[in-house]
Amino acid sequence: MGENNLSPKIRYAKYAGSFYAGSKNSLIRQIEECFTHRFGPGRVPTVAEKGPRNIIGLICPHAGYMYSGPVAANSYYHLALDGKVEVFVILGPNHQGVGSGVAVMDQGVWRTPLGDVEVDSELAREILRQSDIIDVDDLAHTYEHSIEVQLPFLQYIYGLAGLSFKFVPICFLMQDLETGREVGRAVARALQNRNAVIIASTDWTHYEPHKQAYEKDMEAIKAVIQLNEDLFYSILESRNVTACGYSPVVALISAAKEIGAKRAEILSYKTSGDITGDKSAVVGYASIMISR
Repeated sequence: MGENNLSPKIRYAKYAGSFYAGSKNSLIRQIEECFTHRFGPGRVPTVAEKGPRNIIGLICPHAGYMYSGPVAANSYYHLALDGKVEVFVILGPNHQGVGSGVAVMDQGVWRTPLGDVEVDSELAREILRQSDIIDVDDLAHTYEHSIEVQLPFLQYIYGLAGLSFKFVPICFLMQDLETGREVGRAVARALQNRNAVIIASTDWTHYEPHKQAYEKDMEAIKAVIQLNEDLFYSILESRNVTACGYSPVVALISAAKEIGAKRAEILSYKTSGDITGDKSAVVGYASIMISR
């Protein structure tokens, strides 16, 4: 995988054994339980290799699998039915506060208990060419979970079918509206003529009562369904919606519209209270699909 037969740079999983199971067999079992869970799609998907390929992007949560895994499974179920994807651009917030404002890794592999996923260097460098604000910065990705937790789902659905894929991780410390828009436009330009899907990783309202979180999140999600990033941003501010990955969502909406998105739909919304039964202070999780 490395260039010139050199060993590839390896980004080791930091959250195997905490956010998700740490061994291959237990992780496979855990992912299958997310698919068959009552809040999941209800069954384990099979990749439809000749599927319609209508999905442009997905919004997925990134908490521990015991909390948000079943919600995320709804996105990955639809992804499997949609056909074979060659490359993913995964956008996540920077929770750790280290590294560049917008950071990409442009080479190497990410290792999880299910194996290695190669960074698409060619695509990463094309995104960099299209943007003035993205930096190559591995440090921003070293301890960040929002992108890492998406990979085992992708490895599961494609690995079982014997299919490979590459990806490009982009991490946002800067989360203003214009940054999201600019990155989205750069990604859209770089993805011309590529069989790609963009994944925006975010959780929604943090640590508020279930009913309040649900109402606020649904108002913000309605703006996403309308593919209106201005409205989405204004609702975040006016209602104080504490979604953590709002700039990745803006970037996805911006890119999807340039690529030709026709519709968006919510596949699942739950809170941590739905899982644990404690609805006094919850975190919101959503799976949303944007299609041609």
